[in-house]
Amino acid sequence: MSVGPAGHKGVAVRGLTRLGGGEATSATDALVIEEPLEIRVDGETVAVTMRTPGADADLALGFLFAEGIIAGSADVGSAAHCGRPGEEGWGNVLDVRSAGGSRIDPERVLEGRRWAVTGSACGVCGRSSIQGLLARCGQVSSPARVAPEVLRGCVERLGAEQPIFARTGGLHAAALFGADGSLLAAAEDVGRHNAVDKVVGALLRQGAVGSANGRSPAVLAVSGRTSFEIVQKAAAAGVPFVASVSAPSSLAVDLAESARIALVGFVRGQRLNVYCNAWRIAGEAGEP
Repeated sequence: MSVGPAGHKGVAVRGLTRLGGGEATSATDALVIEEPLEIRVDGETVAVTMRTPGADADLALGFLFAEGIIAGSADVGSAAHCGRPGEEGWGNVLDVRSAGGSRIDPERVLEGRRWAVTGSACGVCGRSSIQGLLARCGQVSSPARVAPEVLRGCVERLGAEQPIFARTGGLHAAALFGADGSLLAAAEDVGRHNAVDKVVGALLRQGAVGSANGRSPAVLAVSGRTSFEIVQKAAAAGVPFVASVSAPSSLAVDLAESARIALVGFVRGQRLNVYCNAWRIAGEAGEP
């Protein structure tokens, strides 16, 4: 599978007026870029989402995989931006082409639906029920058990993989780790769901997910709260642990429980909360 150029770097500079001490001064600030990405499959628009430019091909692959439109990187021949550098809007439309001898068929999953522009605060999700998600994703079959110290290390390492956040303070991050805590992929984006798609897409290209021969990731670490669509994407990728520095939503817990994912929140210092499937935590709880 060939991948086109990465495009933008994700940071813009804007002017501001700083107030304090009875004075007003002019200054500039580094801000995270938020722009639309139109995802096409063989020239046909499938979805539009707001994202931070960078790793767009990985984002598209991760999204298509999470929604069941592709089964793995073998379905894809190429992923590249449309148009030419320098043209207005270049870098905001990405076309995923079917591999030779096959055809990606979005209609098989979409059944006539399309995703409109989706804000960076929420995911692009076409599923309306946990039952529908599980019917497609199934339960996570991985037998992996991970110790608390490994989970804490994963979340701590995630904080070190956010160079754009360090400059702007305005975006999320996601990372995938092996069961031993080794970093497999990391990404930043204004939308946490996009960051997850980027890391899943990166491993799809390497054959680490969506392939029986791959070394599947064990832990998905995310910044901020853990919402329903984050667990959805973890389930689709067969990841047995999702960990965050913040809280999960109720629906995220319900889906994780059904999908046999250990959902871990408030990973801070020496403490963490395990909201479901605590039997996966090595050394802390016995298997059911």
